[in-house]
Amino acid sequence: MSTFLGMPATPPRSPYGTGNLRGERKFPKAAHDELRNEQLRRNLGRATHTIRAKRIAVTGALPDWEELRDAGSAVKTDTMNRLPELLEELERKVTECGGTVHWARDGVEANEIVTRLVKATGSRDVIKVKSMATQEIGLNEHLEAAGITPYETDLAELIVQLAHDKPSHILVPAIHRNRDEIRQIFLDGIPGVDPGLDNVPAHLAAAARAYLREKFMTTKVAVSGANFAIAETGTLSVVESEGNGRMCLTLPDTLITVMGIEKVLPRYQDLEVFLQLLPRSSTGERMNPYTSMWTGVTPGDGPQDFHLVLLDNGRTAALADAIGRTALNCIRCSACLNVCPVYERAGGHAYGSTYPGPIGAVLTPQLAGMHAAKDDPNSSLPYASSLCGACFDACPVKIDIPSLLVELRHQNTEQAGTTAEKLAMKAAAAVMKRPKLYTAAQKAASLGRAVGVGGRDRTISHLPAPLDGWSDSRDTAAPPQQSFRSWLASAEGAATMRAAAEEGARRTDDHQEEQ
Repeated sequence: MSTFLGMPATPPRSPYGTGNLRGERKFPKAAHDELRNEQLRRNLGRATHTIRAKRIAVTGALPDWEELRDAGSAVKTDTMNRLPELLEELERKVTECGGTVHWARDGVEANEIVTRLVKATGSRDVIKVKSMATQEIGLNEHLEAAGITPYETDLAELIVQLAHDKPSHILVPAIHRNRDEIRQIFLDGIPGVDPGLDNVPAHLAAAARAYLREKFMTTKVAVSGANFAIAETGTLSVVESEGNGRMCLTLPDTLITVMGIEKVLPRYQDLEVFLQLLPRSSTGERMNPYTSMWTGVTPGDGPQDFHLVLLDNGRTAALADAIGRTALNCIRCSACLNVCPVYERAGGHAYGSTYPGPIGAVLTPQLAGMHAAKDDPNSSLPYASSLCGACFDACPVKIDIPSLLVELRHQNTEQAGTTAEKLAMKAAAAVMKRPKLYTAAQKAASLGRAVGVGGRDRTISHLPAPLDGWSDSRDTAAPPQQSFRSWLASAEGAATMRAAAEEGARRTDDHQEEQ
């Protein structure tokens, strides 16, 4: 007698209609509108060029930069290969140190867990240190619906929040805003701000600091993300540039950290690698101004109630993809965005996801799927790339993003079902594998040239569906008057080939004589 346990099921992706992993429009349409925004393009161009130059300078100063990249890639690959056991070790260590670990299968569960924990404290406000995971699951919106007010404390995140906007960059969420826009946002959104506020960066930062200082001193609950979590010790780490993270992580009574499960590292010693890779790749600095680390609860020092929410939300589905799982190695440095010619021109909002740019075009479809609905916007993301390879060269953990994009394009084609493009390719294959039929098709194409197809410049500007997508962005050469096979069989072709053969033989003889 045998027992059938069933076939293993595909891990679930992020639930459709939740969080911020899917835009409302496909990338080409969204990018088309963004490209019209000249101010956006100037802002992005200036910012990305500055960050690129700084990154090149600080990475070039390290003689072992490539070895560091290799080490980072190896550590992350090892982590993904044994992620379940490392997460269990992390839970055990955090618990031993006085913290509480919660497991969230998706963003819906994570939002409910955080909201329940905040309500249990009696607080109606929370301060936040920048966390892409909470943006991914739409935590702010969920808290507000429950009567809880979240306050972003990262300067760029604060700008986005006050403007009722969405982040457009992994590291610099307000990269699409300039100083004049930020000044107006502060005048409109910060209570009691000096009406004479100008656009000097130091003055803008001072206005934000005065506003946030009161929140830091009076709010009893903080929500944070985590750059890294160490399974060996139960330690978590946040790196940032402004000190707001340090305030959020030390002043409140209760700290709730929401972290994607891929952020875990095996050993404390592994931080030696990543604390060199991350700042150089993200901000072009040798080290982060603030690196905060905490392990559970320390009596009388810092938050006395610590909760760690481990978020899946499609990550296990990505892990199950033998090829795509390498995208989980991402350390959210944004180096790939800063070198991407597509991102620099279209901006982050065109991607419709919390994760824009090259890595977002890989990670978003893996977390949320590409065919969760008809004409799913995520199905267009793998094509939002020129495949130039600059992202691969810049990635500090050597994620081969171009190859992953090609694989996702393949998966999209396989999952898309019967389409006009597929039917056209099948028809072409049927013709090409039959020599007589292929010859007849070539002759028919030549007749099209004879009747004037292509015009004077010998190009076709508009093709009928389903080929119109090709001709929308490029001209197509008109079919030749004579196919290569026909030319080769003609007297002219035979004479040309004989002449070429004689010339080749002559050059060979001359070369041998010289030796």
